[in-house]
Amino acid sequence: MLFLCPIKLYKMISKVIAEDLVHKVKYAINEADSIAMVIHVGPDGDAMGASLGMLHYLKSCGKSPFIVAPSAFPAFYEWMPGADSVYVFERDAEKATELLSNADLIIALDFNTPKRMAEVEPVVLAAEGKKIMIDHHLNPGDFADIVISHPEISSTSELVFRLICRMGDFSKINLACAECIYTGMMSDTGGFTYNSNDQEIYVIISELIKLGVDKDEIYRKVFNTYSDHRLRLMGYCLYEKMKVYPEYKSALITLTAEEMERFNYVNGDSEGFVNIPLSIQGIDFSVFMREETDKIKISLRSQGTFPTNKFADDVFGGGGHLNASGGEFYGSMEEAVKIFEDTLPAYRDFF
Repeated sequence: MLFLCPIKLYKMISKVIAEDLVHKVKYAINEADSIAMVIHVGPDGDAMGASLGMLHYLKSCGKSPFIVAPSAFPAFYEWMPGADSVYVFERDAEKATELLSNADLIIALDFNTPKRMAEVEPVVLAAEGKKIMIDHHLNPGDFADIVISHPEISSTSELVFRLICRMGDFSKINLACAECIYTGMMSDTGGFTYNSNDQEIYVIISELIKLGVDKDEIYRKVFNTYSDHRLRLMGYCLYEKMKVYPEYKSALITLTAEEMERFNYVNGDSEGFVNIPLSIQGIDFSVFMREETDKIKISLRSQGTFPTNKFADDVFGGGGHLNASGGEFYGSMEEAVKIFEDTLPAYRDFF
């Protein structure tokens, strides 16, 4: 198998990360003994891929890194190399707090503001270790000493690959690291069906496959290992809970806590539901609302030029990318739906 030499690889991939930031990150890693990585609450594939990819890279550099997740990640990511060693804060807050407090370096991955860390936020902000943020969401916060923020990049996992290469360490990307990075890239683009039209993404994929990544097997592990309860829940959502607004090229799916309990819901069971209405002809905007203990969790997806990030920001205090965003609503499901429906007419011109 032929690999691109680093020089050829660098020429085929744009140097989106500023040179001074590359040097600062390299120096910070070299100087640190204890390196922590922290990801956002409700970890998705990109958070897992970016953090685990960085974990394996750091191990190949002779470091002993660790990852703290505010909450548990979906079971279909448990196969990822290193996933079994992630500290879940809601399960072991005392140990995670101790580790973060004593870390020389904390790398925040796949989120742009401290609030995305939920209960981990005060621990990280109080920690004395240097902080690095690596992320691809809009409007980065200023809580980190070094900020690598590129919303134009499809995933944080892709940014991790680019950063490792820019630090001259492509040779330290082993199979475990490659599998994690690929998983993050795949999951944050819906299997490369949105935010994935940049040809450089496929240069990176090619190099990951050369390292031994079986992309078909990874797809099966992530998307084809659900329970029968999840499939029944999906059918229920589509038949009973999906509402279509053809005049606004939009669709909405809602799911209450009682309904989730009825279908034996486990973390991750509604993953991807928001994308399904986009397969309906004439639908360009889809929203999924899921009731949690203290809020309504809102996911927004679109195709074409409809700005989900603007809608999320204007209506639900959230944000994200053009075609994929999220938000929260602190009120009842009925109130959230009413606000959504009342706002749609104002966005008619965006379709």
